[in-house]
Amino acid sequence: MKQVSRRYPQADGFLEILQAADLAIWPGELVALVAPSGTGKSTLLHVAGLLEKPDDGEVFVGGVATSQMDDSGRTRLRREEIGFVYQFHHLLPELSALENVMIPQQVRGYRRSEAKDRAGQILKFLGLGERLTHRPAELSGGEQQRVAIARAVANAPRLLLADEPTGNLDPHTAGHVFQTLMAIVRASRLAALIATHNMELAAKMDRRVTIRDGKIIQLS
Repeated sequence: MKQVSRRYPQADGFLEILQAADLAIWPGELVALVAPSGTGKSTLLHVAGLLEKPDDGEVFVGGVATSQMDDSGRTRLRREEIGFVYQFHHLLPELSALENVMIPQQVRGYRRSEAKDRAGQILKFLGLGERLTHRPAELSGGEQQRVAIARAVANAPRLLLADEPTGNLDPHTAGHVFQTLMAIVRASRLAALIATHNMELAAKMDRRVTIRDGKIIQLS
């Protein structure tokens, strides 16, 4: 993100969320985004993930500028290059863990047999080899979130964006899920930006950044 600004109209003017903000994340790097509620963490993730366009500045994904892309180009880039993990897993309840991870691959154009093989490999890597046929209701909270992580990386994206991915989990389960997330980032050389209030987990990442007066500030 280079000199990115994002503002929202209000009755008496504009609410400035991001102001000429800069941020670069590199392959294999986990960056923690820690900031109080209301400072713009979700806006930053939405802009970085091409869900919102910046008002000024540029967002590059894999060196490709995105601000002038049309909607279909941005959608394609999101589908192929960016993975999203949210606080709630958002798995489809009627499908198995395996089927949930197959879906984004089939949307991209993989054959069903290939998507099934890839989904199985990812889930086994994440320690879910015995849970492939289980539906979300049959999985624990930590297992559900690991399936969500598998789904997010199923298309081998360049960038992973996570918004409080362990926020609904107890401390022990949160730590286990985070270790899983770290392992897959390291193994696949993803660039990962993870918003979290958990300072213990943030301390284990490569860098920590925050948002202050619309700027992205390096903490360490």
